[in-house]
Amino acid sequence: MRGSSGGPLTSYALHIFKKKRMKKYPVSFEIAGPAAMFARPDTGAAPISYPLPTWSACKAMFEAVVRGFFTGGTDPAAFFNPTSVEIWLPVRYEKYVVNYRGPLRKGSQISKDAAYQLPATILVDVCFRVNGDCIPIGSSRSGGVNAAHALQEMFIRRLARGVSKYAPCLGWKEFLPTYFGPFRNHDIAPVSPVLQSDLNLALPAFLLSMWDAPVRGTYQPSFRELDVKGGVLRFPEVTVVNGKLHFGEVPDAD
Repeated sequence: MRGSSGGPLTSYALHIFKKKRMKKYPVSFEIAGPAAMFARPDTGAAPISYPLPTWSACKAMFEAVVRGFFTGGTDPAAFFNPTSVEIWLPVRYEKYVVNYRGPLRKGSQISKDAAYQLPATILVDVCFRVNGDCIPIGSSRSGGVNAAHALQEMFIRRLARGVSKYAPCLGWKEFLPTYFGPFRNHDIAPVSPVLQSDLNLALPAFLLSMWDAPVRGTYQPSFRELDVKGGVLRFPEVTVVNGKLHFGEVPDAD
């Protein structure tokens, strides 16, 4: 790993870096709805959904509540890092067709203002619990403020009040949730979601993020071989070095 000057981090600097990231500021939410779509890139023009949201999709759901904590300038000083997703309803797929009117249509369709029928295989009747934490970008304190802690406090307060910056969605914008908020007590209802503890899935090429940075990144998809165990998918550990995302352990200094 390299320092801000471009050279390798010393053992002491690496120790300080790891010590700074030990403090956790956890956040979480539950989201449920009749339909969801988290497209697998390898399924092409007739996309098929992953069985649960990607890391970047979960990050976007957090950001629907709070875009970021800003201490000056236009970039946030802290961001949301999803750490795990829990599946609380059985994974079910159904066929779905939408009249697509976007820029990826053929030129003749655009000139005639004609829609393109886009077939897809989506998830239906979903409920997820997403856990994460708040991570500072750059210094752990920006302008004398603990940005990660401030972002956590803003998120918890706004989620409890039902306030958001924009409407959260389950992948595609038209798939709005029927519930989005703090964890619910499902024990009080006779028929309610339960953690799918018997569900185990292998995800050989699971998309984490399309970008190489937590904000204003460049296109650089990240894939990992992950597993759903007992209905829970745990994402790799995330660190930010020189403004760039790193999934997995930070390498030790030489």
